[in-house]
This record gives sequence, C-alpha cells and structure tokens, in this order.
Amino acid sequence: MDPSYPREERPPPKRGPPPAAPAPRDHLVWAIFNTLYMNFCCLGFVALAFAVKARDRKVSGDVEAARHFSSKARCYNALATAGSVVLPLLLGALIVTGVIHLSKLAQESVGFFTYQFSGSDDEDQ
Repeated sequence: MDPSYPREERPPPKRGPPPAAPAPRDHLVWAIFNTLYMNFCCLGFVALAFAVKARDRKVSGDVEAARHFSSKARCYNALATAGSVVLPLLLGALIVTGVIHLSKLAQESVGFFTYQFSGSDDEDQ
C-alpha cells in the first residue's frame, strides 16, 4: 500500500432488505367497465369477481394469491373486451358481404323478371 497520497475513508454502503416487488394490479376499473358496458357472455362479471379477489388478497398481504387472481382478471378482461369488439365487427362484415352478394344476385336475375312478351312471333318463322 502506498501511503503517499491521502485517502478518504468511506463507510461501506448500507444494505437493507431487497426492494419488494411491486404489488400486482387488480384490474378492477377495467372489470367494472367490462361488466357495465361490454358484458360479452358474462365474462365481464367473471373478471370483476377475480379483480375483487385480487384486491382482497393484496390488502390482506397474500401477494402470490393476489398475483394469481390478478392474472385471471386480466385474462377475462381481455377476452371480454376482444369479444365485445371483434364479434360486432365480424357481424357487420358478414352483413355487408351478404348485402353485396344479394345485390349482385338481384342484378343478374333482372333479365329473367323483365322478359317481355311481344305480339310478333319471330321465333315461329
């Protein structure tokens, strides 16, 4: 060791307990929204039940169970939202393609319904 230059002695950094993982989200607001506005096949209500369970477990301190119920609430919320958005769009697309198909069919059959009988017998001669 070279004592020729002065050194600052610093105390070692204090080490406390490792930082706790953040508390899991309970997705309660999303579940309430799905229950009230877009309750596709009651998935919004199921998501609400799991969100309330997640919040209860988070308050009681059982983080692992809260994380489990939070994951289920997020899954059911995503399914309810996707079902409530995708199915009306799919239904609208089916209606539009059905109308287009029927209009083409009607245009093709106009010749059949507009056949006019004439007084001359051109076909007999």
